[in-house]
Amino acid sequence: MNTSSSRVYHREIAEALDDTFLRRTLDRFAVEYRESRDRVFREVDGPSLIRAIADMKDAAARDLESLYTRFKSEAEARGAVVHRAETAAEACAIIARIAAGNNVKRIVKSKSMTAEEIGLNAHLEKSGIEVQETDLGEWIVQLRHEGPSHMVMPAIHLSRGQVADEFEKATGEKQDHEDVQRLVKVARRELRPKFFEADMGITGANFCIAETGTVTIVTNEGNGSLVNTLPPVHVVLAGLDKLVPSLDDVLSALRVLPRNATSQRLTAYTTFLSGTVPCTKAPGGRKILHIVFLDNGRSRVARDPLFAQVFRCVRCGACANVCPVFRLVGGHRMGHVYIGAIGLVLTYLFHDRAIAKQLCQNCVGCGACKEVCSGGIDLPALIQEIRARFAQEDGSPLPSKLAAFAMGDRRLFHKLLGFMRFAQKPVAGKDGFIRHLPLALYGRQGFKSLPAFAPKPFRALWAEVKPVVEKPRLKVALFAGCAQDFVYPEHLLAALKVFAAGGVAVEFPVDQTCCGLPLTMLGEAKTAERVARQNIKAFAEDCDAIVTLCASCASHLKHGYLRMLGAEAESFSAKVMDFSSFVHKYLPPEVLPFTRRTEKVAYHASCHLCKALGVREAPRALLRRAVEYVPSNEEESCCGFGGTFSAKFPEISAELMRKKLANVAASGASRLALDCPGCAMQLKGGADRAGLPVAVSHIAEVLAESL
Repeated sequence: MNTSSSRVYHREIAEALDDTFLRRTLDRFAVEYRESRDRVFREVDGPSLIRAIADMKDAAARDLESLYTRFKSEAEARGAVVHRAETAAEACAIIARIAAGNNVKRIVKSKSMTAEEIGLNAHLEKSGIEVQETDLGEWIVQLRHEGPSHMVMPAIHLSRGQVADEFEKATGEKQDHEDVQRLVKVARRELRPKFFEADMGITGANFCIAETGTVTIVTNEGNGSLVNTLPPVHVVLAGLDKLVPSLDDVLSALRVLPRNATSQRLTAYTTFLSGTVPCTKAPGGRKILHIVFLDNGRSRVARDPLFAQVFRCVRCGACANVCPVFRLVGGHRMGHVYIGAIGLVLTYLFHDRAIAKQLCQNCVGCGACKEVCSGGIDLPALIQEIRARFAQEDGSPLPSKLAAFAMGDRRLFHKLLGFMRFAQKPVAGKDGFIRHLPLALYGRQGFKSLPAFAPKPFRALWAEVKPVVEKPRLKVALFAGCAQDFVYPEHLLAALKVFAAGGVAVEFPVDQTCCGLPLTMLGEAKTAERVARQNIKAFAEDCDAIVTLCASCASHLKHGYLRMLGAEAESFSAKVMDFSSFVHKYLPPEVLPFTRRTEKVAYHASCHLCKALGVREAPRALLRRAVEYVPSNEEESCCGFGGTFSAKFPEISAELMRKKLANVAASGASRLALDCPGCAMQLKGGADRAGLPVAVSHIAEVLAESL
């Protein structure tokens, strides 16, 4: 990826978006992966297995040095030679010395992301050694002189025609551009002699078992076994993070890794190597086995209380498989060496800071990666922390500084929002959109209509609309959030009707302010903490629940505050509930009956609701009570808003929005219900701009109309 400027990066993204094959392939893969993954995980207790992997890998990170010492002792007792490289350059030098010491001229390799990390091929080729990739996808990208676009499927970005073109160049023979099986046979024919001619084989490792000095290699192609058996010299390259205590730990991990990576119960080949074995081609009649462990910052990361969790990664690639941005632009734009959300983090930890700084902005923050991670890594939180560290170390850009200055002072912030109501008057339409602004002034947001500020914010209406509920069943404190307070007060007014009908008393603490999530996404951690404390203080009065109609606010209030403030936020965060969950739990049909209407309503599951909070059934159950709920394709896919993401990457935001609206239109629904004002801005504005006959409403509005 060329990161010489933001402009260059955006041009590269535009090129990827114009690649119709890439878009079609990744679209199909994303849908099929989700379905097949869900199917194979029904057979196991996925959450328990993932928790077990997380606990095991966390313990391994804490015990890294003793695990390495034990592995080295056990492996060398079985005839292997174990090396430790502190840097990428040192690892390359060690392997080059092994090759020189054994008169190696030709090397065959099976797929290894660690080898990609250290640039091993280029280093060896500079020494005059022929290095042959033998994994089919890796060989294809090697022919093209490019890196893999996925950790498990390196050539997923290429069409069969492109592969055929590369094979024609490599073989000098005309190839059938449509017959995939024929192309596979060509690859087998070309690669098979390389195994017999090779002087050395290089593999990676999925796990390194300390108690026996055993290397575990998990593959789906037979090339891995040929690489580690046929050449007289075998070199294993592994990061220190691959060390685990026991065989039992590996067997547990193997119940998750293939399911998450390729939706298989077990991969085709799982190899356990313990020490040297007889080999007629090797001097002395036994295979020469070297195991090179790479540190490259890993021991430092293992001591970091937050980032140590990256050791849980088993390189399954699932975080890329479900990433809405990867789905649109592919791995060469959503990664550096490592791809997907984990790639964004590892680029910061092990590679180029400048590249990481650009990549970490290109995360929509949907949380899909965390939901499917084999080790339960909180990838969105790590990406937010990286943004915060960049802001602290390099200084914030001017827009971030201005946002922090304004939002850090509640009175100033609300005065600015109030001023916007008056400033927009010449261009605001009566339908809630900016109507009279020249298209050129929309900038890159021209793909959707922009919302106008409400004539009166909710806080200005509160005194006159506060419901009077005699003998209330429950008392809630309402957290409005910026968008619903100042842009969509109708969402909150509808909620008040529902609460009143259900016998729920409502309070609205007027000293509340923005939840602070935008500040966190911008890396303004200190101001975000100050805002969080202000909200906790504002909601000090006792209540049964703190209810918000914004999924993003709910997620940040419940989880983000705990990450930032720990015990200081516990009692506050424990009371936070999203609107749908509260109504579903405390206002069942016998308490709050709705008149079910025949209107066909589709549903968009906001990312922070379904993924970060795990709320899935409540909003759908409520819609079934009130209207004719019409399911649509990919209800839980991201709409592309992501707060500041929509402003930074409008080209990606627009495509995600269009895909979502197309699925809603195909459902035949006349209305779309959702739980988040950010999603409302995106989808309501998109539907208006495209002229789609689909109304977009908060679920509270749908319910209020059915009272």
